[in-house]
Amino acid sequence: MAVCEVCSNDYELTFEVRTAGGAHTFDSLECAAQRLAPICDNCQCRILGHGLQADGQMFCCAHCARVKGHANLVDHA
Repeated sequence: MAVCEVCSNDYELTFEVRTAGGAHTFDSLECAAQRLAPICDNCQCRILGHGLQADGQMFCCAHCARVKGHANLVDHA
């Protein structure tokens, strides 16, 4: 069994996610999102969809981008 790096649960069904920075072991998608998902630079929510980027900042939606002065960004449907 392996141990989740977020919650330390010793679980037989953990899974590994490989990123450019290395390998990570998790016991749930919730823990994986907590560790790997970017955070919106406006509202601080986890960005689980495509999100938006501008000038090195990440946003969960066009509204949050506009609040931070990026009026040219739009949500994609």
